[in-house]
Amino acid sequence: MTITMRNYGLTWTDADGVARASAVAYDKPSGDRQKQTLKDAGCTDVELVEVKPGTLPNPQS
Repeated sequence: MTITMRNYGLTWTDADGVARASAVAYDKPSGDRQKQTLKDAGCTDVELVEVKPGTLPNPQS
């Protein structure tokens, strides 16, 4: 049985309107927790996106 590791990054817009992206990759459960943390902090457009190993998401413009 092969286990496929999937990496996720987050993109969001902070309270000042600046587009941001995570500087680390997460597994799905950790990414979901961080997504909720960002929403609770007042960030908008929070998205969990799958990324390839060694890459990170770009902030949305």
